[in-house]
Amino acid sequence: MVKKACANANYKLGLLEVKKKEAICRACDELIDPRLDAHSKGVEMRENFLVDMIQGGAGTSTNMNANEVIANRALELLGHEKGQYEFCSPNDDVNKGQSTNDSYPTSAKLACILMHSELLNAIKLLSKSFFKKAEEFADVVKMGRTQLQDAVPMTLGQEFHAYGNSVASDIDALSNAVNRFCTSNLGGTAIGTGIAADPHFSQVAVQELRSVTGHPMILADDLIEASSSVGDMIYFSGMLRRIAAKVSKICNDLRLLSSGPRCGLSEINLPAKAPGSSIMPGKVNPVIPETRRESREVMNMCAFEAIGNDVTVAFGAEAGQLELNVMEPVIIYKLFSSLRVLSRGINTLREHCIEGITANKEHCKEMVHKSIGVVTALLPHIGYKKCTEAADRATRDKRPVADIIVELGFLKREEVDNLLQPESMCGPTAKKAF
Repeated sequence: MVKKACANANYKLGLLEVKKKEAICRACDELIDPRLDAHSKGVEMRENFLVDMIQGGAGTSTNMNANEVIANRALELLGHEKGQYEFCSPNDDVNKGQSTNDSYPTSAKLACILMHSELLNAIKLLSKSFFKKAEEFADVVKMGRTQLQDAVPMTLGQEFHAYGNSVASDIDALSNAVNRFCTSNLGGTAIGTGIAADPHFSQVAVQELRSVTGHPMILADDLIEASSSVGDMIYFSGMLRRIAAKVSKICNDLRLLSSGPRCGLSEINLPAKAPGSSIMPGKVNPVIPETRRESREVMNMCAFEAIGNDVTVAFGAEAGQLELNVMEPVIIYKLFSSLRVLSRGINTLREHCIEGITANKEHCKEMVHKSIGVVTALLPHIGYKKCTEAADRATRDKRPVADIIVELGFLKREEVDNLLQPESMCGPTAKKAF
């Protein structure tokens, strides 16, 4: 897309003859969509991209690989043999007005824009699944917990609704982060000064890029800064790390809530997808919060990979020197890796885990009645001191806190039973002071 936009720009500026422009653009179209027609050589052209993504030279090898593949296909379209570069040159024609230092990062940013849609869709679907489960579990009362200790009652629906909102908040955040990639330093050439390029090339090339891609590409205000800094990549990587950490935390919660089946919390049931042990019959592990379809690695590990990738991006960004960051190849490689692993992991989590979760409603209700934490609902009625006294005694005697409240004469049985109705404790309970 970048090479096609540049060819169109050079033609409009009178720097590239029409036949060369058309051949270069046709070659680019075949690369963009190998299914263009029966005569397209797009698949063969793609097979000629042989350079490893991690490379020296800030991406020069990849840029020249692209220039040569496009030039050779353009030569064929012009009726010449591959390698007859006097008729269409990789450097003088395909790369005209450009340097690796502007075309490579622009291409990488555009690739992230195109790739992020899969992750964005995965996040949207995951949040919808959580909201659907929130409706399903709206009447399942359970104990909320802080520091793994009983806190106060809530509904399982409230818990899953919170998961849905946590994930949904990343939808706009991810879109805002990727929008930063619509800024290009194209035409800045070597260090952003635009040496060897037409004075109008930058503006025209970015206009053409906007037309070719359908995205609102704009020219950076400071091409030197845009050529030396990878700030947008750092920001985007941080967004991917945020998504990874939040989804991983939710997976930890699901695993804990499903612990058991008889000696754990066992508030929910995760779909049984695989035997859990080669020695313990009947054991079933929560493999999907752990599993990614392709490699059977844990879902948490997908998150760890993305978080680790972000660390690499940070080191790569820090290692830049003066007018160019030569570590861009590894930065870009890690961004691509995080986009792929998070998209696949999240889709698998939704399809094979979230949508099949069921609740143990009666067990959740039973644990609420056993909890000392329900005494918090009585704070507005008998005060902190009496609640603490009742809670301490209930803990010491291993008896229901409601019985202790009645024995101590703090409230009548009818009042306690009414105030400690599980459903009434899942929201604000303060009474008016006057």
